[in-house]
Amino acid sequence: MADRRAEENVVSGQPIQKTIADFDPAPKPKRNKYAFACAMLASMTSILLGYDIGVMSGAAIYIKDDLHVSDVQIEVLVGILNLYCLIGSAAAGRTSDWIGRRYTIVLAGAIFFAGALLMGFATNYSFLMFGRFVAGVGVGYALMIAPVYTAEVSPASSRGFLTSFPEVFINAGILLGYISNWAFSKLALNLGWRLMLGVGAIPSVFLALGVLAMPESPRWLVMQGRLGDAKRVLDRTSDSMEESKLRLADIKEAAGIPEHCNEDVVQVPKRSHGEDVWKELILRPTPAIRHILIAAVGIHFFQQASGIDAVVLYSPRIFKKAGIKAKDKLLLATIAVGSVKTVFILVATFHLDRIGRRPLLLTSVAGMIASLGCLGFSLTIIDHSDEKIMWALVLSITMVLFYVAFFSIGMGPITWVYSSEIFPLKLRAQGCSIGVAVNRVVSGIISMTFISLYEAITIGGAFFLFAGIAAVGWVFFYTMLPETRGRTLEDMEVLFGKFHKWKEANALLKNKQVDPNSNGNDTASGGQVQLGTKGQD
Repeated sequence: MADRRAEENVVSGQPIQKTIADFDPAPKPKRNKYAFACAMLASMTSILLGYDIGVMSGAAIYIKDDLHVSDVQIEVLVGILNLYCLIGSAAAGRTSDWIGRRYTIVLAGAIFFAGALLMGFATNYSFLMFGRFVAGVGVGYALMIAPVYTAEVSPASSRGFLTSFPEVFINAGILLGYISNWAFSKLALNLGWRLMLGVGAIPSVFLALGVLAMPESPRWLVMQGRLGDAKRVLDRTSDSMEESKLRLADIKEAAGIPEHCNEDVVQVPKRSHGEDVWKELILRPTPAIRHILIAAVGIHFFQQASGIDAVVLYSPRIFKKAGIKAKDKLLLATIAVGSVKTVFILVATFHLDRIGRRPLLLTSVAGMIASLGCLGFSLTIIDHSDEKIMWALVLSITMVLFYVAFFSIGMGPITWVYSSEIFPLKLRAQGCSIGVAVNRVVSGIISMTFISLYEAITIGGAFFLFAGIAAVGWVFFYTMLPETRGRTLEDMEVLFGKFHKWKEANALLKNKQVDPNSNGNDTASGGQVQLGTKGQD
């Protein structure tokens, strides 16, 4: 504020007079309510995945009894949706570049709606698997597009807060799925699980209606040469008009549009619908792009390889192993898991932009390692005892709750926030789809093999294995992932590229934020202002 007043005085020819108020810190901008509403509507797509994960954990108990299927068939049924997601996430990048982010969200909801109805009316195992296939494609679309749209519409000052919304809604969906299991568990065996799965179609209807109130992504609009439409969206989703102009200039530069082109509709030098992106992303990446890709793939891999879906999908089996036998008590215990997960994801959401990505992520993974180790220990004690050991039972339940709590304060939301904000504009849709693909493949492998795994190495051994994987993940995050809090999306190619020496690039960006010879009237390197970098680590 002081710099702007000083600049105005120079232009008007008046002497520069500074008051005590000029030295006050800039007031923190209020959260943009319009950007908040857009992010919330887009992120509702993630309820679809969350509900399916939560409801299948309980429905599988009744499906096994009703359709008389084996444990292996249950493993496949529960986990196969994650592999079906690959089709949706692979297609979503190209689709969203072609028809836009907004209508891709509508498409995701429509596909899942059809899949949920098919599962609800399934008469046998094969019919149920076909419904899983259709729903999985819809979930794949939703998982990719929600974080991308939210990152592109959010101002830098609250991007972490808003981009964590998809994980918030995944957790809300999981909790709704657990509640649905408990609510329909008293019905007839052949009706209860079908209603559990079928009512999943309801959220997709509200999603399709809500998307009509959303604007298109300003970055996608610029890529299509629609600068007038992009400017109107940026004016409404930025914290100030100055930020709106800076964001538009950054996006134009990234899209290759000359700075002097300010018409409402311009010709983009090379209209992008995803052409040549894969070549630049995988075959001939720059060091910065290679580092970004490794970081995105790594964080998605370790999120799932550390066992979160094993805990969420098979929590009734874990609690049964711990000593809880009654089905209604098992389902109530899973509701406790869903509640803790949802509450702690809200804690993370409000601290992502205050504390930063790295501190939350490293704290989260350290807590997960400790929780998994203690859970493995308590389940091993129970496994080797013929009597019910109450302290081990209490420790098992407590460690499951601690594990999902630690996961939710960092690893859960930051995976989606981080991977959606680090890719450059041209590569963002396809880059995020690669991350989602890795996420779903690993999740599918874990969920389709967990029963076989714990039968082979004991259930305690399975959680010791997850703890070891999480420990490797902590080392990877500490060495390879730079802090991105407050950086503009166009900063990322400078921040990445030095791999484990990323702190050098971080220092370079800090030094270039303000040119000491510019008297505050010039912006950072390349004429760009770095937004929200106060307190950057």
